[in-house]
Amino acid sequence: MSELVTYRYDEQGYGEITLNRPEKMNAISNEMTQSFSEALNKAKQQSIKFLIITASGDRMFCAGGDLTDLHGDLDTEEAFSVLYPMKEVLYKIASFPVPVICLLNGDARGGGCEIATACDFRIARSGTRFGFVQTKLGITPGWGGGRLLYEKVASVFAFQWLMEAKIYEAEYLRTKGWVHSIASEDEWKDRGILLKPYLAKSVEQMKVLKNQYLRQISILPLSAQMDEEVRNCANLWETAEHKEAVKQFFSRK
Repeated sequence: MSELVTYRYDEQGYGEITLNRPEKMNAISNEMTQSFSEALNKAKQQSIKFLIITASGDRMFCAGGDLTDLHGDLDTEEAFSVLYPMKEVLYKIASFPVPVICLLNGDARGGGCEIATACDFRIARSGTRFGFVQTKLGITPGWGGGRLLYEKVASVFAFQWLMEAKIYEAEYLRTKGWVHSIASEDEWKDRGILLKPYLAKSVEQMKVLKNQYLRQISILPLSAQMDEEVRNCANLWETAEHKEAVKQFFSRK
């Protein structure tokens, strides 16, 4: 497995996947997508109480897709073929058999928010900010995370956030239910405190609770609806608005 995405089993009974590309703001490349999928497969084979998804560094959880791979010169079908594997990763997260907790060590943008939304719970480090910013790039969420957002917060807020593409403080998103708790620097360093409610449960309890939740949100139809979101994003890939937005991004760099 590539070191760009790592998996470890913790002796306290949980698994942890870490995005490990801090020098690139943990942006997801094609290689990382494959490693991410393999890490989820490995975690699923183990008996764990819950799964953590986090990232290296203290600046950015994930800046979204790597524009080296998701560049503006892709045609619609090429864009779909590059986007779709991460949709499958998000669906694996959303349908994972035990709870998945996203430890947001830093900010998230675009696809980074999609990954976080696929998780069941989001614990944010104090001072972090998050934004579904895809519509500023002339597209929409491309990994199915926009569709999942409607399951996690009030529909009208999901619609507003996706359309306006604002970046919000963690404190505000806690009032909307997207962030479940915010950890101070001291709390962040102490996993025993941070994860106390989850560590107290058994593997069997966690499986029952997660299965009940998956039935409530009707997880199976969600896959097809996420596929539709990927297709909609790919259809916007060749538009002038998207090409210009990507051009402006690279010119700023």
